[in-house]
Amino acid sequence: MRDYAKKKAKALGITGPGKLRVNQAGCLDRCEEGPVCVVYPEGVWYTYVDEEDIDEIVESHLVNGKPVERLKI
Repeated sequence: MRDYAKKKAKALGITGPGKLRVNQAGCLDRCEEGPVCVVYPEGVWYTYVDEEDIDEIVESHLVNGKPVERLKI
């Protein structure tokens, strides 16, 4: 899913110097939540299931600045 998110962000033109960066992290100590991602500097944590969830996080939060309440943990 990280690779998918990277490709999606790049296609939208929101990555690069001074912009968004999608990267892999080590253990985030949230295994009980399933797959997770966190958006900094806001510190918003998300869980996700599929590409549609990633699309929603990228488009709503990263592009439009509106967190996705249904996916927040």
